[in-house]
Amino acid sequence: MESQPLISAIIIFLNGEAFMREAIESVFAQTYRNWELLLVDDGSTDQSAEIAKEYAERYAGKVTYLEHPGHWNLGMSAARNLGIKAAKGKYIAFLDCDDNRWR
Repeated sequence: MESQPLISAIIIFLNGEAFMREAIESVFAQTYRNWELLLVDDGSTDQSAEIAKEYAERYAGKVTYLEHPGHWNLGMSAARNLGIKAAKGKYIAFLDCDDNRWR
């Protein structure tokens, strides 16, 4: 059987505390298993960074926490680009932490 390519899922967030766990758990709930999750903080001032760091610590090697130097807010494009630069997968999937409109 041919191996499945690695997918890099990138969640960018800015003060997404209310949605972080649900967004992260939605990635874990996927049936496709060969993925990495990059959590990119765009300068959050709420508890979302702590939630993301908690997952990165608990699932080291599978989940990675990233932030801009100085914990600056540089905008969505810069946050996505930071995630892309760190991605190891053949394919990239984006998920905003508050994107629950498909339910």
